[in-house]
Amino acid sequence: MSISYNKLWKLLIDKNMTKTDLRLKADIATSTLAKLSKNEQVSMDVLVKICKTLDCGLDDVVELKKEHI
Repeated sequence: MSISYNKLWKLLIDKNMTKTDLRLKADIATSTLAKLSKNEQVSMDVLVKICKTLDCGLDDVVELKKEHI
């Protein structure tokens, strides 16, 4: 399975926020934001910070996609 944060980027658009806005408000590192942009794994702590900042659930920001073989 692979991770996708496309839902997070769509949510930011809906809330009229930039990735930088999210980084500053959620107090996450630039390197962590880069990982999110590359659909790489980040800690659960980071995801919880994002959810608290955006007032949403995990399923609103992350999606597990089945890899087609």
